[in-house]
Amino acid sequence: MTAEIDEREAQDTADTGYDLEGTMLEICSCGAPCPCFIAEDPDGGECFGVIAFHLERGRVGDIDVSGRTVVNIAHIPGNVLAGGWRSVLIIDDGAADTQFDALVDAFSGRLGGGLADLASLVGELVEVRRAPVRHAMDQADGHFEVAGIVEAEAKPIQSSPDGTTATMHDSAFTTVRGAPAYLGKSVHYRVDLPDAGMTWSFAGRNTIQTAWHMEHAG
Repeated sequence: MTAEIDEREAQDTADTGYDLEGTMLEICSCGAPCPCFIAEDPDGGECFGVIAFHLERGRVGDIDVSGRTVVNIAHIPGNVLAGGWRSVLIIDDGAADTQFDALVDAFSGRLGGGLADLASLVGELVEVRRAPVRHAMDQADGHFEVAGIVEAEAKPIQSSPDGTTATMHDSAFTTVRGAPAYLGKSVHYRVDLPDAGMTWSFAGRNTIQTAWHMEHAG
């Protein structure tokens, strides 16, 4: 499926809302913790990132999207809030057609609300596709994979000798006030998407995971 959202047949979604809850995982090229997360300029002036939204519970209109994962692979050319992102949007291949369409509508900004604000940062949506996603990351610890495209392993940053994971609270991208954002570093992290001009590999860089909630009445 092409990434040209405007070429996909539009649905009548003007009165459709959403209520999505789960986790947001960010893996990127910045040092740890990522300055983008607090709306500062990225390390080196640009960020090569993966943002994964794992929906533990969710609906878009009357479509249940619980259990689905949405992944944004993005090259961010400057300050995260300045926009101009170049992105590929991936929906996990366990999604039914109705779930896929609903999630693309929501995350492409068609349904308004906070997801429209997020989508407005994307200057070029290169492609939208399905792919198998393995999300086994908890508190910035574990493994994340989009089959053949993204592969990453991370370990948490320990803030004390007892092994407590370092956290930050109430950053620019916090959607659940008071919820900790767990800080980690990648053991390895690669993206291999040459057709989209997205190929990179890093180690020892930022990983952040936090609770996430986005709701819009439509």
